[in-house]
Amino acid sequence: MARSHSIQSFLHGDPLSQTDVDFEALAGGLGYAFARRELAVEALTHRGALDRRRDLKAAFPYGNERLEFLGDRVLSLAMADLLLRRFPGEAEGQLAQRHAALVSTRTLGEIAQASGLNNHLIAYRGAPPASPALLADMMEALLGAVFVDAGYAAAAATVERLWGDRLGSHNPAPRPPKMQLQEWAQARGLALPVYRQVGREGVEHEPMFVVEVRVGTAEPVQGRGRTKREAESEAARLLIEGLGQS
Repeated sequence: MARSHSIQSFLHGDPLSQTDVDFEALAGGLGYAFARRELAVEALTHRGALDRRRDLKAAFPYGNERLEFLGDRVLSLAMADLLLRRFPGEAEGQLAQRHAALVSTRTLGEIAQASGLNNHLIAYRGAPPASPALLADMMEALLGAVFVDAGYAAAAATVERLWGDRLGSHNPAPRPPKMQLQEWAQARGLALPVYRQVGREGVEHEPMFVVEVRVGTAEPVQGRGRTKREAESEAARLLIEGLGQS
């Protein structure tokens, strides 16, 4: 990686090491080359790395959280626009189901892995492999950074490029896992599934909710997510898979 003067000065004279960011590889995976490379560095910086990296903490005291906040909104708008144009005959409910699945933590994590962007997260040395939630945060932050660097059109084009075939009409609108599990229970004359929060992991600014779901005599299953709703959905999905349902 070339150590550009702008990056050195942005990080208060303490330049990034060559192992921190491979901008060429990042551009290849993202399909976008940053004009302002400091935005890319900020988007890739997980807050957990800051206590061990004074250079990054001085430049980005909140890690990538601010860009993640922005990128979440950019992704939601871009995805809604794409779905409206690609599926003109679908009702709002179907579009909402597609939207929820396509912007979920699971999908974002899968896209990060498939594009190789997972390899660029700046975490602390010795950190375990990034969870889908951390990769989802990074993906949203990168989209926020593209928006700041080049505007909405560039960010929306990045979404369309990265999501690729996932946006195709051959992919039916998914039914939410909680709906699938409820239908499974009703078809067998069982009471509705019961969801209960059984834990909360992680730090205060980055919580991970743990929710357990029970239905009939099936073994209860736990799901994790950045919100209770997301954890419930993941628990339902895992239980459906365990029951052999699709």
